[in-house]
Amino acid sequence: MIAAFHEVYRRYGKHSALKGLNLSVPEGSAFALVGANGAGKTTAIKILLNLIAPTGGHANVLGIDSRALSPREFARIGYVSENQSLPERLTVGEYLNYLRPFYPTWDRDRESQLLRQLRLPLDRKIGALSHGMHMKMLLLCALPFRPALLVLDEPFSGLDPLVRDELLEGLIEEAGSMTVLISSHDLAEIEGFITHLAFVDSGRVLFQEDIDDLSARHREVRVTLDREPSSSVALPDTWLDVRRSGSVLSFIDTQFTEAGLPHRIAALFSGIRDISIEPVSLRRTFTTLARATQTRASSP
Repeated sequence: MIAAFHEVYRRYGKHSALKGLNLSVPEGSAFALVGANGAGKTTAIKILLNLIAPTGGHANVLGIDSRALSPREFARIGYVSENQSLPERLTVGEYLNYLRPFYPTWDRDRESQLLRQLRLPLDRKIGALSHGMHMKMLLLCALPFRPALLVLDEPFSGLDPLVRDELLEGLIEEAGSMTVLISSHDLAEIEGFITHLAFVDSGRVLFQEDIDDLSARHREVRVTLDREPSSSVALPDTWLDVRRSGSVLSFIDTQFTEAGLPHRIAALFSGIRDISIEPVSLRRTFTTLARATQTRASSP
């Protein structure tokens, strides 16, 4: 694992931002921390980068405790945040000249490629860049030294779709050559990019999973019966978002198997006219699991 959290707590006075966070980021993955604003994602990232210290527990990154990170390790970590500031009086070119000596692995050819791809003017002052151009500049600063770990904290917040897609294209080109840890409150922004997903809520990870595994075991099912299904039938706990409309029962099967589902339906209902099984979008899968997990977590 290139990064991991072990029972990490972080308190601000009486408020607990993290409550025993446990998380493992596999090397080479594009790992998403997804959750509402205020869920604890940014606090977790700051602890991982030793920008703040945990109140309890510990985080590891690049094989060492995050509190022991040195310039040697930071030279292997890229960081992009929506709230990140840059020296506004310098031009794009001047700031790149300033950065290069800090990174022994800085690739000038990759820098030139990114400048063309992101269409950043070298002579423009950073303070004169738009929000979208500013985010492009941050990505330009984080990629040329080919980091082992790229950390992105809400990198697409407030961007128009074109700029977001341009930034994603820059990241996709790097896929496989580094690990990406990205936080977002909007899964739609990153759905086609990520390989792993963790849902953070109120300072805890409620579930985490490989995207392929998550997609493989979820299906949207629609069962048409001869008559309206009885509401007294005890449905499996793995059927979520259950809806009834006349003689039609629909749900998300979270433990789908090709052979097993028809048998489970037949054991519960008679007069089955049709069974329709469709793949589920990642966004629908996530929202279904998130609602169910939050309900269980809030139950006494």
